[in-house]
This record gives sequence, structure tokens and C-alpha cells, in this order.
Amino acid sequence: MKKLFKFLKPYAASGVLIILILCVQAYCDLSLPGYTSDIVNVGIQQGGIDTPIPKQIAKEDMEHLLLFVEDAQQERILDCYEEYNTSYDQEAYILKEDILKEDDQMEELVDLLGKPMMVVQSIETGSEEIDQMRQGLIAAMPKGAVAEDAELLDILAMLPKEQCAQLFQSMETQVGEIPDTMLDQAAVIYIKGAYQRLGIDTDAMQNRYILVTGGKMLVLAFVGMTASILVVFFASRVAASTGRDLREKVFRKVVGFSNAEFDHFSTASLITRSTNDIQQIQMVTVMLFRMVLYAPIMGIGGVYKVFQTNVDMSWILAVAVLLILAVVIVLFSIVMPKFKILQKLVDRLNLVTREILTGLQVIRAFSTEKYEEKRFDAASRDLMKTQLFVNRAMTFMMPVMMLVMNGITVLIVWTGAHGIDKGQMQVGDMMAFIQYTMQIIMSFLMICMVSVMLPRAAVAADRVDEILTSETAIRDPKQPKKLAEKAGTVVFDHVSFRYPGAEEDVLHDINFTVKPGQTTAFIGSTGSGKSTLINLIPRFYDVTEGRITVGGEDIRELKQHDLREKLGYVPQKGILFSGTIGSNILYGNPDGTETEMKEAARIAQATEFIEQKKDLYESHIAQGGANVSGGQKQRLAIARAIARHPEIFIFDDSFSALDYKTDVTLRKELKKYTSDSTVLIVAQRISTILHADQIVVLDEGRIAGIGTHKELLRNCEVYRQIAMSQLSEKELEADLREEDAAHE
Repeated sequence: MKKLFKFLKPYAASGVLIILILCVQAYCDLSLPGYTSDIVNVGIQQGGIDTPIPKQIAKEDMEHLLLFVEDAQQERILDCYEEYNTSYDQEAYILKEDILKEDDQMEELVDLLGKPMMVVQSIETGSEEIDQMRQGLIAAMPKGAVAEDAELLDILAMLPKEQCAQLFQSMETQVGEIPDTMLDQAAVIYIKGAYQRLGIDTDAMQNRYILVTGGKMLVLAFVGMTASILVVFFASRVAASTGRDLREKVFRKVVGFSNAEFDHFSTASLITRSTNDIQQIQMVTVMLFRMVLYAPIMGIGGVYKVFQTNVDMSWILAVAVLLILAVVIVLFSIVMPKFKILQKLVDRLNLVTREILTGLQVIRAFSTEKYEEKRFDAASRDLMKTQLFVNRAMTFMMPVMMLVMNGITVLIVWTGAHGIDKGQMQVGDMMAFIQYTMQIIMSFLMICMVSVMLPRAAVAADRVDEILTSETAIRDPKQPKKLAEKAGTVVFDHVSFRYPGAEEDVLHDINFTVKPGQTTAFIGSTGSGKSTLINLIPRFYDVTEGRITVGGEDIRELKQHDLREKLGYVPQKGILFSGTIGSNILYGNPDGTETEMKEAARIAQATEFIEQKKDLYESHIAQGGANVSGGQKQRLAIARAIARHPEIFIFDDSFSALDYKTDVTLRKELKKYTSDSTVLIVAQRISTILHADQIVVLDEGRIAGIGTHKELLRNCEVYRQIAMSQLSEKELEADLREEDAAHE
């Protein structure tokens, strides 16, 4: 995962912004269950009464409450209220605004008025015990002191303070055994009755509370939805930008690879890393910002809310978390090893597919379709089996998680129902607890779902980083030298070369010089090192020993771009790009004119087949030049090199697909055009290099001879053997007689 975060580092500011938006979304989501609880508890069960003490109370009701409050505390209670006689039919007290805002003072008032409200409510409700108490007090008082139908509260107001306090203490002892929630409910019933006695419409109060709370829920839901949309927008933007940047970096890195790096990373693997692996990173980046970061915020917030709701059931949450962790640990201990080989199997499938598609003609020619089908099927089945194993294992996650969620819900309802029955909690609290617990479990579930992709993305990130951090064998010097304007002289100075990882050199002590205006040809048996030698000049590889100079400068001390600007390279296999004939000819000289394009085509003997096409130079070229022949590919590749106007031409067996007539004509025109240029030709046919100024004969990586055609016939046995296999005896004898005459 370190590599993944490394790729996301440039977008740290966006990440912080997303986290802030996620906190807003989490706040909204975590607040909704609380409001739901308030609607059930306060809005429905308490009739919209949201304070534990009355905000408004009639003077008569206040006097009844103060009967059960000590003298020292009565003044404190009255200080919190102010007299109000405007809106009500009778004199009343109203709680001061600043008291509502002070939690400490509110708690103090609740402690002072809570039990008196319970006692008064019990008296007002009436019961057999209350009636017996009233009858006893009337009997104990002098005859006629109170009416027979007098209320108990009116009788208590006439009693001495000490007797009233004793009566309250006995009732308080009974009240103390009642749960707090029942005390709260009794207080709510008292407050509702007090409001009704003042003429307040309690039904309108209830409706107003439900509508206001519901409105707050709608606002929170809208804000949460907006935050969710913004998170998805920014997360998608960061993910897309990360994918774009990685593709660009990988492409730039791969374009700068030498052949040694291409030998290390297979083409199929590079394609997979540039597409599938980066796609995995991009997809997980969205999930990372959308779910992985959101889950812990929700989980921590949910736990905090749970402990605020009802701590007595927090053990259920611990059970749920432990069960989920057990499921995750078991599943991932089984699945994790498979994730590590999944990407390698994708590489393998891509490699086999690419080989089959590239070699389709050969496969058909040798009737090996069945064999290749089996090979492809084996690679496909290996990938399928691994994916099926992973997916089958992960399919257990959702059912097990749902079982845990439903089981926990049943456990909460069962435990909460007992609590409600005992008066220890309210229905709304249980509903909120269920919602918070589900949010916590869903947070774990989200992490588990994303965790399926995280290991694969981590492997993908490692594979992409392997490309980006790989050391390129061919690098530009820190202080490159400049080439002269005319730098056509090429010198091989005691050059030896060994492929990376090989045990032996493939080129040994190569020495020769090529000057502008000269044509130097290279010939030798297959595997003698001709193409390898030519590939050292553009620095596709670097020499192991010795040095190569161009214009007197060691090519390792030049910038690769400056060096290759001097070269017109025609590879052994004519490679064309999708586009038009014209775009391919001017590929190395995009600012070239139409005249230059046509001149290059004429010299390369490509005009004949181009003019036969309907759209001429605008004719379409398919990918890889699939819609032109091998000879046409070679001629267009030669025209491409000519149109660049290089000082050094390199032809790596570029005439092999041409017929003899076209070959002769092309070389004749090329000779005129390159009279001031340096020309290096790798050839298999002696007829192609008969008139070269210098022929270098290679044999097993060593120079077997250097000279003209006729000189080599006389002095080089390796060359003579090649010539005898390609030329008739008459041609050889004529060439030898000319050589003898020249010596005489």
C-alpha cells in the first residue's frame, strides 16, 4: 500500500478536502438516528415536550411544587423564573432564556424539581392510597378547618412545614426506587398538564416539534447527499488524474527503455502494467476516498454516539465487532495468497494471446491450431480457477455479514425490550442504538468489501512502481557534449559487446572507420553479429569495451536525441504506423514539404505502387502496415529515412524483400542522393554490396576481413565462401581477373 499512497501524494490537498467533506457527510449520517429517536421519544411519546422542567407554569402550580422543596432552595428556583401575566388567563412564571442555555443550571433545576413534580403528579393522578392519606389528614385536623372535598395539595399547604417535609420524605423514599426514565415520563406528564392548565395547545406544540425536527432531518439528508456527490466527484477526479499521470510516466519511461529493459520486461507485461494494473489503481483510489476513509470516520462516530445513547448495551457492539473481525481474518488468511499470483496469471494470459495473434499465419501454416488452443485454454483456465477460488471465498462474506447484522438486530431488540419493560430506556433510544450499531457494522462491511480489491491494487502498484523505479541502462550524460554540424564520420575503436546477463561477448575487438561519402557494408553468416554491431550506433545497447565515436565524440557523451537526429535508421523488419502513406514517409520530418515526401518516395522506388492507389499519398496504412506487402513496407521505411535528410544512413538488411531489379535501381538512386552522407548497410546478398566502398566481413563476432568486393575475394576465405554460394564461377573468375589486373 505504500506504493499506492506514493502515487497519490501529489493530490494530498484534494485528499484533505475529501476527508473534510467526508466528516460533514458522516456528521449528517450520524445525526439522523438521534433525530429519529427525538421524534419517537419527544415528539410522539412526550407530546413535543423537550425540557425536563416546565418553561411556563402557573403560580398555583409553582406553589404546589414548592411545598416539597426546602426553604433554602425555593428562592433559587424562583430566581430562575420571571413573572409573566400577558398571554395567559392566570398569573404564571416563565423560565428565563439564559437558564435554558446553561446546562449546569438546568441540571440543578431538574434535581430540585424532578421529585416534587413526581410527587405532585402522583397526588393529582389520585389513587386509593392518596385518598386514604387525604381522609386521614382531614380527620386529624379540627372539625370545620377544611372542607370534606378539599384536595390533598390544598390540605398540605395548610400543614406546618415540618409535617409536610416528613410526608415528602416518605414519598421520596418510594420515588427513589423508580427508574430515572419513569421519573422523566412522570415529569413530562406533569409538564403537559401544567401547560394545559395555562391554556397552551399541546397538540399544536407536538405537531410543531415533529415538523421542525423532520425539517432538520431533511436538511441534514440534503447536506449529506450533497457531500456524498462532492466526494464521488473529487474522488473520481483524483483517481482519473492519478491514472492519467501514471500512464504518462510509464509511457515516458518505457519509451526511454533500452533493449536491455525490453529484454527484462516482456511486451505483454508492459501492456498489462500500463492498462490493467493502472486501471486497478484508479478503481481502488475511488474506493479508497469514497469508502475506506469514510468507514473509520463512521465507525468512530458511531461508537461515540452509541455510548451517548445507552451504554448498558455497548457489550452487544463489542460482540458484533469481534464476530466481524473473526470472519474477515479467516477469509483473508485463505484468500490473500491467491491475490499475489492473480496479476501474474493475467500477464501469462496476455503473453499467450499476443504470441498466438502475432504468429497466426505460422500457426495456420503448420496446422497447430489445436495445440495453441490448448495452450490458451490452459492459461485461461489457470486464471479462471484462481478468480473463482477468490470469488467463491469472498461470496461467504456478504451472507455471513448479513447474518451477523440480523442477529445483532434481534439481540438489541430482545435486550432493549426488557429495558423498555423495566422503564430503563425508551423506544426511540433502542431504535437509535440499532441504527448506530448497523452504521458501525456497515463501516466494517465497507472496509471488507474494498479489502477484496486492495491486495490486488497493492500488487498492481508494486508492478507499476517497478517500471518507474527501474534503472535505464542507456542514459544521457549529466554534461553532454555537442556534435558539430557535419559529423558523419563513424569510428569503432576496439569495440567489444556482451548482452546483459550473457557469459560471452558477441562482438570482439571491432575496429573500422566510416567516412562521409563512403558506403560501408557488413556481411557474414547468420549470427555473426551484423545487426548487433549496427544497433550499437543509435545506442540501443552500449558497448562493453572500447568506444564508438561520431564526429570525433564518444556517443556515450552525447545526448541520445542529438545523436539520433543525425541518423536515418531502417530496421531489419519494416515497421509502419497506422495513418497514411504520407504520414509514414514524413514520420521523422513532420515539417517536411510535399516535394520532399515525393522525392523520398521516388528514390526508394515507392512511387510506382503509391500512384496505383486511389488516394495516392493519402492512402490508409493499417496498424503495423498490414495492408501492404513486405517489399512495399521496406521501400516506405527507406523513404522515411531519406525524408529525414540524415548525415548517417543505417540499413539493417533493408533490401531483403526487394526483387533484383528494384534493388539495383534503388541502390543506384540512393548512391546519387547519399554522395555526401555516411552509409552503413547490413546485407545477406552480395549483389547488394558489390559496389560498396568498404565491406566488413564478420565471423562469430570478429572481423574476418575489410576491403572491397574484389579485394576480399582474393584475401578473405569467409567472404569467398559466401560469394561462391551466391555468384556463378564465371562471375567469380571475372572479378578475380580484374583484381589481378589492377595489382599488375
